Amino acid sequence: MSTGRLEAFSDGVLAIIITIMVLEMKVPEGSELESLRPVLHVFQSYVLSFVYLGIYWNNHHHLFQASERVTGAVLWSNLHLLFWLSLIPFASGWMGRNPLAPAPVALYGAILLFAGVAYFILSRMLIRAHEPDSKLVRALGKDRKGVLSLILYAAAAPLAFVSPVTSYAIYVVVAILWLVPDRRLA
Repeated sequence: MSTGRLEAFSDGVLAIIITIMVLEMKVPEGSELESLRPVLHVFQSYVLSFVYLGIYWNNHHHLFQASERVTGAVLWSNLHLLFWLSLIPFASGWMGRNPLAPAPVALYGAILLFAGVAYFILSRMLIRAHEPDSKLVRALGKDRKGVLSLILYAAAAPLAFVSPVTSYAIYVVVAILWLVPDRRLA
């Protein structure tokens, strides 16, 4: 099976996730700049989540541009990834409405961790579906940045109950790490 339908479906789901996220942001009542203050944390959470979804969309695109085939395991792995990504608007909204509260920051990190694990599983299923000398298999190789991200998420989620600010900072650092283009599949 070719990758076109899977890519189109995934693009549509990600577009819906982003749309849901932006619709959750409520317009303030006042017309002065000061009236934006109550929604500042919601906006910050939205920006971080938008960046994460953009990173996943970009990497997903490159991953499937290098892929030659899709198997049933790849389809299910992709759906698994989309499930975790679909929870980002909920966690983002909760974290934005409760800035730096431990439970929302921890949940956000847990969802990022599970999305990262799902992406890792998806990439492993794609490797299994391809020949060992294929472009995709050669490009993916050891995923040091992906493994580092998982370690940071796994540390940051429970750390939120000790220092939510530190956990939030770790989420920002991981996003910045992924904003640097990954040359393996580009």
